[in-house]
Amino acid sequence: MSLANVAGSDACQSNTSSRRRAAVIGSGFGGLAAAIRLQSMGFETVCYEAHDKPGGRAYVYEDQGYIFDAGPTVITAPHCLEELFELSGRKMSDYVRLLPVTPLYRLQWSDGVSFDYVADEAGLIEQVQRISPADVDGYRRFADFTRQVFHKGYEELGATPFLHFTDMLRAAPHLARLRADRSVYATVSRFVKDEHLRQAFSFHPLLVGGNPLDTSCIYTLIHWIERKWGVFFPEGGTGALVRGLVRLFEDLGGRLLLNTPVNRIALHASGDAVKHQVAPAGEPPALFDLVVSNADVHHTYATLYRGVAGAKRRQRRLERMAWSMSLFVLYFGTSKRFPELAHHTILFGPRFQGLLRDIFRGNRLPDDFSLYLHAPTVTDPGMAPPGGESFYVLSPVPHLGNAAIDWDTEAVTYGDAILASLERHLPGLRESIVTRRHFTPADFARKFGAHHGSAFSVAPQLTQSAYFRPHNRDPDIPGLYLAGAGTHPGAGVPGVINSAKATCDTIAADFHVSAG
Repeated sequence: MSLANVAGSDACQSNTSSRRRAAVIGSGFGGLAAAIRLQSMGFETVCYEAHDKPGGRAYVYEDQGYIFDAGPTVITAPHCLEELFELSGRKMSDYVRLLPVTPLYRLQWSDGVSFDYVADEAGLIEQVQRISPADVDGYRRFADFTRQVFHKGYEELGATPFLHFTDMLRAAPHLARLRADRSVYATVSRFVKDEHLRQAFSFHPLLVGGNPLDTSCIYTLIHWIERKWGVFFPEGGTGALVRGLVRLFEDLGGRLLLNTPVNRIALHASGDAVKHQVAPAGEPPALFDLVVSNADVHHTYATLYRGVAGAKRRQRRLERMAWSMSLFVLYFGTSKRFPELAHHTILFGPRFQGLLRDIFRGNRLPDDFSLYLHAPTVTDPGMAPPGGESFYVLSPVPHLGNAAIDWDTEAVTYGDAILASLERHLPGLRESIVTRRHFTPADFARKFGAHHGSAFSVAPQLTQSAYFRPHNRDPDIPGLYLAGAGTHPGAGVPGVINSAKATCDTIAADFHVSAG
């Protein structure tokens, strides 16, 4: 086997333990889930985090008593989180409390139509009936279709690693029967005819970085996930969930190193085995039997494993793939409360298909926008000082590879335009703002090493899914595994948690240990 950049063991931290050692790069949800599973499997696990707090993109900002969850805020499929605690005989409720959110989302259109997206069938049918009575039967058929997709795409394949082409061949007949080649929007349109409802039941791919116009209809399973389990918010914010996972990892004996970016990883020959020499900033190099990278997948190959045989080829392949859109996120706290708010609000602009084309294929910043408004104080008032609200609003925008926008120049003006738009729904908003900050595609690139500033890694297209997505185990670099949005099954909290499960099941088979 040809190894590049192999260093001598005298430069490395000695391994005095007889246990196998695992390094996890990044403490996002995928990284923490992998670290917990590895520690539960008996590996001596170290998790390296570049920033001063754990969570990766689930970072937390605090200012003047306002708490802002920087990243994911829609928690679904809570069982995949509970399973991480059950592996060691613990209960999630002893670490963090999940609060139900209802309605799951409030959808509002620029023409004044609104839709409360709820989990129960009767409530959803009532909402459909109010907008388009002729579409009630179509909705029922659509819901049944999403149930079938959920069974195949989530329950059977969601945590199954696609490491070989034969794995894809086995799944292909089922995917063909479900017409996985059709987009989410096209599939929804077969069942319902009202344009508001078509948008209502096809916006979900945007939550995982996909374009509803070309993301496979397999992603309609999100509808059934929410019907089956609902949507939740952790008491104290998403950051409280991150802290609970960190406490579980450390209770199991794992070690988390903050403010410790990894500069490079080299391969080290050790007899018949290959070890990974992890070189973090401010720490001595250390040898590990395996590495799970929860870092941006392009960053993993282009930076962490640069010079290692096979990494450059993987980097070039990634650069030929389609990447998800990016986001402009504005965090702000107000000195007043706003009645009638929903926790999650989707504000559709006057254009749907045209705006999506501009976001995913355009080379400039669109003049209009559709927005997601997160108001956690609706569910947990402790996220802001008494009498105030804590918000973030995000706008999907083109990634830097499509639109070379100077965000350092544009950000404040774009944020002002968003606030002006929001004030039509929240009178007196701008004069009540106490604190404000923004996060742009350039920040995704700088802070997280995100290729093109993409917010969700490789786009969830059919030709970039399952076997065609970067694998949970690298086929060329022994001992390198991936977890997170860039590998199977993809982005979203359930996606990255299940990616860690698929990855650790693969590790268990490779190292002949129990996966728990």
